[in-house]
Amino acid sequence: MIEWKTLPFSQLTTTELYQLLQLRVDVFVVEQTCPYPELDGKDILDDVFHLLGYQDEQLVACARLLGKGISYPSVSIGRVASAMQYRGDGVGHQLLEQAIHQCETLWPNCDIEIGAQQHLHDFYVKHGFVQTSDMYLEDDIPHIDMKRANRG
Repeated sequence: MIEWKTLPFSQLTTTELYQLLQLRVDVFVVEQTCPYPELDGKDILDDVFHLLGYQDEQLVACARLLGKGISYPSVSIGRVASAMQYRGDGVGHQLLEQAIHQCETLWPNCDIEIGAQQHLHDFYVKHGFVQTSDMYLEDDIPHIDMKRANRG
């Protein structure tokens, strides 16, 4: 059973922040062999929240929830990551469901936009997202923009 927390940057403990950055670097930099600017200045903004999923006190999944106008005109979800050893058991689907739910709670009646790695297209489609752009390279990884229309 995963325990979920949604916190602004100012409420993260130093341990939670360390675990969050470690998971994101493990997935996006090390696993995907992609050096990129992880610390982009968005984590600390007022209308940004961090979704953390813990199992047995271990951070197993995370996502960054961003208010309108920070990454996209609409609310957005980014830095979606799950620990490698927890994949294949539906953790990614639970994470995205929680992220969508938290966005709908924080910012009711809003569309949600994402910049998805292209190979995850079908994963996001299962959660109501539709492709809204052609493929583009971000940090040498094929991406597409996707949007989930407000269902409120």
